[in-house]
Amino acid sequence: MKTALTLSGSIRGNSYNRMLQSHVGRRLEAEGVAVNALELGTFPMPIFNEDLEPDAVPDSAPRLAELFRTHDIVFIATPEYNGGVPPLLVNVLTWLSRQKPSPLRRAVFGIGGVSSGKYGTLWAQSHLRDQLTKLGALVVPTLLGIGPATQAFDASVRRSSRQSSARSIRSFWN
Repeated sequence: MKTALTLSGSIRGNSYNRMLQSHVGRRLEAEGVAVNALELGTFPMPIFNEDLEPDAVPDSAPRLAELFRTHDIVFIATPEYNGGVPPLLVNVLTWLSRQKPSPLRRAVFGIGGVSSGKYGTLWAQSHLRDQLTKLGALVVPTLLGIGPATQAFDASVRRSSRQSSARSIRSFWN
């Protein structure tokens, strides 16, 4: 059975990107994938600073790295801050990139995001794909951009429109 790790670059309550993380997790489970939904807020890490290495690496970094190493699929729902990747994700990926062996070279990565505008975090997703690729990750070419956020989900936190989500989610392993 394939395994998937899902996470959101937002730790805000009622985050649309956490809703997307949940939605993608349910879709993957419906396809027979065992899903492990992560909450990045439970992996505290200070802002990366090389002076912290090697003696003060946060315990969360190797724990999170091991989770990335042991899953076939990683889905990241990213918000977009000022056209870029949110600081939380940048920091997490920086700490992960310092772990050996690399936790980013095993899984296939899928990226999506929800924003208040019509472009659905596509700029952040583009930056995130570049960053992951430079770190050796295999990222599916399809990006899942959803916007505007206020129209994205119904009351049961299900996508209110099918758009291309089923095709995009299947592209993670097909």
